Amino acid sequence: MQQTLAKKRWLRLIPVVFITYSLAYLDRANYAFGAAGGMAQDLGITPAISSLLGSLFFLGYFFFQVPGAHYAEKKSAKILIFWSLIGWGALATATGMVSNVGLLFVIRFMLGVVESAVMPAMLVFLSHWFTKAERSRANTFLILGNPVTVLWMSIVSGYLLEAYGWRLMFIIEGLPAVIWAILWWKLVVDEPKDAKWLNSREKADLQAELEKEQQGIKPVKNYREAFKSRTVILLSLQYALWSIGLYGFVMWLPSIIKAAPNMDIVQTGWLSAVPYVLAVVLMLTASHFSDKKQTRKVFVWPFLLIGAIAFYASYLIGTSNFWLSFVLLVIAGGAMYAPYGPFFAIIPEILPRNVAGGAMALINSMGALGSFVGSYVVGYLNGSTGGFGASYIFMSGSLLLSAILTIIATKKTKEKNTGVSNTEVSNKVQTNIS
Repeated sequence: MQQTLAKKRWLRLIPVVFITYSLAYLDRANYAFGAAGGMAQDLGITPAISSLLGSLFFLGYFFFQVPGAHYAEKKSAKILIFWSLIGWGALATATGMVSNVGLLFVIRFMLGVVESAVMPAMLVFLSHWFTKAERSRANTFLILGNPVTVLWMSIVSGYLLEAYGWRLMFIIEGLPAVIWAILWWKLVVDEPKDAKWLNSREKADLQAELEKEQQGIKPVKNYREAFKSRTVILLSLQYALWSIGLYGFVMWLPSIIKAAPNMDIVQTGWLSAVPYVLAVVLMLTASHFSDKKQTRKVFVWPFLLIGAIAFYASYLIGTSNFWLSFVLLVIAGGAMYAPYGPFFAIIPEILPRNVAGGAMALINSMGALGSFVGSYVVGYLNGSTGGFGASYIFMSGSLLLSAILTIIATKKTKEKNTGVSNTEVSNKVQTNIS
């Protein structure tokens, strides 16, 4: 029965979740191609302003994570994501119609606000449908929308820019989100109990398994208590540093590649896609073995360390060998994506359902802040130094610190009978992660 149930859920929900997050990622990341493909020149955007525009999305993304997760848990992830799809699709399309930088600032910030609820709402949604033994893989298929989208977007955007220019590129890539909102509404429900495509026995079996998991988790009264957990605090800092490296890479890779001699925008698109092929392979592999071994941290920190080393090695090579430097960037990109599934499986396994969504949102909001810093500082360093070496060092250092924090945050500690609720929560968290 479980095997049939699992197959039904994977085939019904995962493609919908994947496409939805793919569209979200498309409309946040294609700015890098627009900037490299003529937008900056047409609107008179300087490198410093371009850095701010590229990163402004994440400032808007930072503020509404926890309210979004709270609404998804208490009300409906389905409703929240439906309106988010319409909102971000309209804003992404409007990007192709702007004629002044001031309006572009507003659009980029509001795009972040509208999309801020998507990731935590999706994680909450998946935690209602997939058990502990499946969660890393389910999360990975969600977040695969990130590298897979950048992979095909890199190629398609290059051709759209060459054929139609940056304005039509934004319009063509923004409209699908609005159309998809209708399909999202028709295809998903928030809870298994409301699914007409499951029979009564299947609903009962799934609900029993999910409730059984909750019985093994120490109760936590509210968000305030959960947010004071040592592990939640450390993982928030870890994810901020991780995101500095990742989004510095994502937002500026096209510009880094295009700076190579004799490189046109179509070649830039193809080469920009390569790291995301490796990312897909590593994400699927890491999540499979993380669920199989039922362990998380050993599938997180080693990949971040590899990413840090690859960035530093690319810095050492500099401009003397473009292709070797590019291979190292491919390795760094793939390694940074690999741990996503195991990482976001940690919190639902150590905190109860009433606060897990909020904790994931807090961590993701800190990631948004790190993404803002990464995309802005990397762009600033590229412009102020006239090269990419300083930004490589910056991303390498951030990933190294992220790897170290992962080890510290997930280190087992002995339980202490202190009688203080926060200490008990923190110790319980430490014991369950590994």
